[in-house]
Amino acid sequence: MNTGSTAWLLISTALVLLMTPGLAFFYGGLVRAANVINTIKMSFIALGVVALEWALVGYSIAFAPGTALLGGVEWFGLVGVGVEPVTAYAAEVPHLAFMAFQMMFAVITPALISGAVVGRMKFRAYIIFALAWAVFVYNPVAHWVWGVGGWVRELGTLDFAGGTVVHVTAGVSALVAALILGPRRHEQGKKHHERPHNVPMVVLGASLLWFGWFGFNAGSALSANGIAALAVVTTMLGGAAAVVTWIMIELARVGRPTATGASVAAVVGLVAITPGAGFVSPLSAILIGVIAAACCYGAVVLVKRHSRLDDALDVFACHGVGGVVGSLLTGVFASKAINPGGANGLIAGNPRLVGVQAIGVLAAGLYAALGTAGILLFVRHTVGLRVPSAAVVTGLDAVEHAERAYAWDTGAFPTRTPAPNAPKGNPW
Repeated sequence: MNTGSTAWLLISTALVLLMTPGLAFFYGGLVRAANVINTIKMSFIALGVVALEWALVGYSIAFAPGTALLGGVEWFGLVGVGVEPVTAYAAEVPHLAFMAFQMMFAVITPALISGAVVGRMKFRAYIIFALAWAVFVYNPVAHWVWGVGGWVRELGTLDFAGGTVVHVTAGVSALVAALILGPRRHEQGKKHHERPHNVPMVVLGASLLWFGWFGFNAGSALSANGIAALAVVTTMLGGAAAVVTWIMIELARVGRPTATGASVAAVVGLVAITPGAGFVSPLSAILIGVIAAACCYGAVVLVKRHSRLDDALDVFACHGVGGVVGSLLTGVFASKAINPGGANGLIAGNPRLVGVQAIGVLAAGLYAALGTAGILLFVRHTVGLRVPSAAVVTGLDAVEHAERAYAWDTGAFPTRTPAPNAPKGNPW
């Protein structure tokens, strides 16, 4: 056991934990004032619900010895997960440290999906969805890609820190969730959602995400070594290149660079570099950031202006598209000269890796889409998914939580009177 590596992994665990509150602020600033508490709480609740799920069953499903599709039950309730290293994954750190680090990835992933459904999904429905999604979607995909014996891992797919496991699954699931919930039908509500109510909060959230992302990516080296140092550099350069590219596009298209755009761009660049952070060179990281920013900017414009999809905070366009682009470009730029534990990509003379990366992306995306649809349809027929149109207009802070984010908001809280023909026990 290496004390330096253990210290680094514990610090990285705390950094990744910080990303979920950072995401809460990032999303909270992007919505209108009447939904900021509901939006923040959607991220915050994952810290409780998914952490418990991970300790009880999730970690075992994802990482315990099992089949090519699922891990076993050996580590349910963290039985057998102690202070000795688990050599199959991280030989230099305590097993508990590795488990806790992976827990933070499991926590933030369903929180990412919430950005597609803010302002119109019942909070109780979201809690059920987040829990079920973690069990039935995230855990199996994590085993496929990272677990010993997982079929995607055995295929040779590279995913250093979660481009496929986290961002592709969350992005595709967000797309499906937005389609199933349908758009906000009240034009005033939708218009206000498209204008961030607190830009400094958006910048703060993006900054916390960027700070935590060093633990997200560099911590995935699972050791205080040269690969961790490489991941720190590529993470910084991927995010920086995306910010500069996005600002240049805004200047060319509309003549005014925005702080919101720069914040979104930072997240896009960080998403895209995640799968290759420990496999590509610093110069390749810059190219990945540039390409991802251009692709995601185009996806945002396409979704907002040329489709009826109501992905409120552009989760699919940023995380989904960014994750796909980053995973495929890892297949282009990866090099064993950079990381002998990785693989050579297209530029290094191995075009097969691009195909392998594409298979991993398609498998994770398709499974996430089917799993998300099944879970949401189940929730719709049990507790219901959507709040009524009147609640969309009023805002979910008052309706769902009886709270206000700001002192100047002095409106009365709405009474929860049953809607006509509402199911028994359902106040709406």
